[in-house]
Amino acid sequence: MHLFGQQEAAQPREDSDVGVLTQLTPSYSLIVWNDEVNSFDWVIETLMEVCGHDLEQAEQCAMIIHNKGKYAVKNGDYDTLKPMCDAITERGIGATIEMIV
Repeated sequence: MHLFGQQEAAQPREDSDVGVLTQLTPSYSLIVWNDEVNSFDWVIETLMEVCGHDLEQAEQCAMIIHNKGKYAVKNGDYDTLKPMCDAITERGIGATIEMIV
């Protein structure tokens, strides 16, 4: 018997059709690598124009790239990051795409 405003506790059903997500869509990182050739200003300008970073974010990324040797400047799906990676490398800056594990 149900009373208005009350609900039965959900009981698991053995014949349930609910599936389990076993494989997630892979996510990727756009990695920019440090070098001794490109200036901070060029890397910052590139991150702003190619990745859509604001000035502060681009400056922070450039500093991390310089200090750590590389940095994931953007995460997303491969099809979104690939043109960005290509545009960065066309500007003479090292960049790769890596799957996030």
